[in-house]
Amino acid sequence: MIEISEITVSHWALALLGAFSLGFSKTGFPGMALVNVLIMAELFGAKQSVGLILPLLIVCDVTVFPMFRRHATWSQVWPILIPSCIGIVGGYFLLGGIDNSTARKSIGLIILVMLVLQLVRGYKQDFLKKLPDSESFRWGSGLTIGISTMMANAAGPVYSIYALVHKMPKMEFLGIGARCFLLVNIIKVPFMTDLDIINAWSLKMDALLLPGIFAGILVGRRVIDRIPQKAFEVLLYAFSGIAGVRLFMF
Repeated sequence: MIEISEITVSHWALALLGAFSLGFSKTGFPGMALVNVLIMAELFGAKQSVGLILPLLIVCDVTVFPMFRRHATWSQVWPILIPSCIGIVGGYFLLGGIDNSTARKSIGLIILVMLVLQLVRGYKQDFLKKLPDSESFRWGSGLTIGISTMMANAAGPVYSIYALVHKMPKMEFLGIGARCFLLVNIIKVPFMTDLDIINAWSLKMDALLLPGIFAGILVGRRVIDRIPQKAFEVLLYAFSGIAGVRLFMF
């Protein structure tokens, strides 16, 4: 594990960019969270990065929760939360049983799958809305959310498809998501602590990266409506695809 004093200026700049991307993602561009996952995995190693990102995610969730909480209730969260928790337990055993190289490939594969789901969500909404809103779909979505968020902190696209099938209005989507992921991320903490990927070193790093998180949230809230969504997403998908292949193949 690299000592904090040994981290170079360029590494700090990239880590802060990752934190900024995570904060920015919470304001309306969920795909930006993939950038953070990829940067942190490259800088700090695949398994260690998962524990490093989680406290930053919780800070984001706590910060944005008041913005959207009036648009949903906890009763709307429970149906997806129960299978998600089972998925978290499954992801815990998977993450604990693999080495860093396998974790790197797993995260790369998850990123590529999430990227495909994000593209499907964006360009095949009519098809997704016709999928049956069934018990099996809810359990499949919840289990996938739990496993992918435990293995790579990257469950956003799965939740987006779940919301499309349920025909959630935008603000309800944000409100349920804010509640669900705040609770899911808190539940993950003891599992990642047991795996020793949340530890004294990672928490020190998180404290130093907090300015990037808050800057991302602040800038995102101010400029999100001014950024051409399509152009931004094309660049984001291209970057995520290249980086996902790099993690998976090399």
